[in-house]
Amino acid sequence: MSRSSTVEQRMRELEQQLTRYNKEYYELDEPTIPDSEYDKLFRELQTLEANNPELKSQHSPTEKVGSKPLDAFTSVTHELPMLSLDNAFSSEEFSAFAERIQQRVDSSVAWAFCCEPKLDGLAVSILYENGQLVRAATRGDGYSGEDITANVKTIKNVPLQLSDDAPERLEVRGEVFMMTDAFERFNDNARKRDEKVFANPRNAAAGSLRQLDSRITAKRPLHFYAYSLGVVSEQDQEQLADSHYERLQQLSAWGLPINDEVKRVESVEACETYYQAMLEKRDRLRYEIDGIVYKVDSIRMQNELGFVARAPRWAIARKFPAQEQLTRITGVDFQVGRTGAITPVARLEPVSVGGVTVSNATLHNADEVARLGVMIGDTVSIRRAGDVIPQVVSVLESERPEDAQAIEFPSHCPVCDSEVERIEGEAVARCSGGLICAAQRKEAIKHFASRKAMDVDGLGDKLVEQLVDKDWVKSPADLYELKAPVVASLPRMGMKSAQNLVDAIANTRETTLPRFIYALGIREVGEATANNLARHFGTFEDVQKADLEALQEVDDVGQVVAKHIIAFFREPHNQEVVAKLREWISFPEGKAVGPKSDELAGQTFVLTGTLTEMTRDEAKKALEALGAKVSGSVSKKTSAVFAGDNAGSKLAKAESLGVPVKTERDLINLINGNE
Repeated sequence: MSRSSTVEQRMRELEQQLTRYNKEYYELDEPTIPDSEYDKLFRELQTLEANNPELKSQHSPTEKVGSKPLDAFTSVTHELPMLSLDNAFSSEEFSAFAERIQQRVDSSVAWAFCCEPKLDGLAVSILYENGQLVRAATRGDGYSGEDITANVKTIKNVPLQLSDDAPERLEVRGEVFMMTDAFERFNDNARKRDEKVFANPRNAAAGSLRQLDSRITAKRPLHFYAYSLGVVSEQDQEQLADSHYERLQQLSAWGLPINDEVKRVESVEACETYYQAMLEKRDRLRYEIDGIVYKVDSIRMQNELGFVARAPRWAIARKFPAQEQLTRITGVDFQVGRTGAITPVARLEPVSVGGVTVSNATLHNADEVARLGVMIGDTVSIRRAGDVIPQVVSVLESERPEDAQAIEFPSHCPVCDSEVERIEGEAVARCSGGLICAAQRKEAIKHFASRKAMDVDGLGDKLVEQLVDKDWVKSPADLYELKAPVVASLPRMGMKSAQNLVDAIANTRETTLPRFIYALGIREVGEATANNLARHFGTFEDVQKADLEALQEVDDVGQVVAKHIIAFFREPHNQEVVAKLREWISFPEGKAVGPKSDELAGQTFVLTGTLTEMTRDEAKKALEALGAKVSGSVSKKTSAVFAGDNAGSKLAKAESLGVPVKTERDLINLINGNE
């Protein structure tokens, strides 16, 4: 094969790849490769075309802006094309851009740049007539886009009406995006609802803006910044400033939001200073940027410089080091958090992301592993933004090797070897060895000593951390073996303070059963549930040995809480610590509080609204004394709902399920045996 045919073959391959990636990015809002990888391939094609112009295709992606509008939307023709920007990836490339400008314009005239953060969102055009928003469109292929008027009107910071001094007809161009914190909240909520999770804020913004139902868009946390003008009514042209920067200030005065980081500078050196300042500030911004856009500030010079096929000669985007890169997963480790959460962490072939070498990335949890479909050996896209731990955002399944291995979650904690617990319906798997696990040790002891638990006076968080770091306390039971002279050796801890602490710990050796249960830190067992468990079973031993069915008989203990309790007491490490604690701690125990009669045994009631002749608590106790169960929620198994004044959602749910609804008088009659 000749060199010419080899080059041509590579050019056709690149064209096909880039066309596919353009479709994924612009039409589907689901890119499979990071921008940096796309830029690399695009540059390669540009170079090959420059060196082999006779082989360049007239349909080359290098001549295109974005992609064609979607058929689902009405097409809008741009009166002035919405072109893309050329990129610069180094200071040398930017300097070459500036030199080309100087060669084309009168170098004796002073000129400046307007510097703007390059937002990572979706470019839109918004048209105002007589101050009213009448139309909005995507950039599309640069010449026509999609009509998204109804969706843009839902964006909270997009004005529907401009000030009275705005031009009669004004087209504004800008970027729609999501703030970083809003994006994280959006994805978190989507995961909880088992809905689509977006890879990054750009995808989320694009996907939200191109909804066919504007009510969906209205629920998405979108934001808009204007960055230029398009069409302006002829009679209003004269009021426009001859400076790009000043025109942005005019947009702001008319009521449009602009980025407050925009700055005008007077030299190439000042452009570099601005770039470095924004690069350093990047991680602290509330939104994502992937570079800086430089525009010749003079509108007259912009007009003089003109355009090439897909971009203006007077503007360029200088890219930041990529925060997303491709690499390969070589293995997976499992880390244990302070609450026992087991997090899979991918080991990676080291790759530079955003100027930092990354060798590990979080996979979050089993649900996320399943959603991504990721395996050991996969080529993946890694994303790093700010101080956030790098994460795997997508998998290139086309690059999967034959020997790829599935990711298997451990059945036992990698730190303490306790059983791993994952309750159905929960995304996170957790170590069940809460009292002994080194990863959870500090949090377990802080909870044990807290006010509503054992209430150890003077044992604050910092002191707990010191005791654990010294390896003097490995479980809550070790607190009772501390000696004052040992504690006194800690920094800023004299003998008197140490003795006070030891005495305070000793004072907790007599407590109550509810406090002791709560102090153990069993998942989902709060103060109220601990009280209910103590009241229902009477003794700690009965709580320990209770099965799933018995636990669910306790007020406000459902299946999930019951499973957490069983998992806790089943774990041998926890059993050992509890046994040691029982050697030190005592509490009064009694018989389980049962019903005075079994007249209403097997029946479940719900109380709602305001009762006038008794409190709801009094009514609850009276019903329980007759053997009934009083629940806080309505289900098909509910025997009846007793509704007082101003009953709300529980009444409505009862009616929808066909559950009998009765009055306060019916309740009193039932308690008094008159029914």
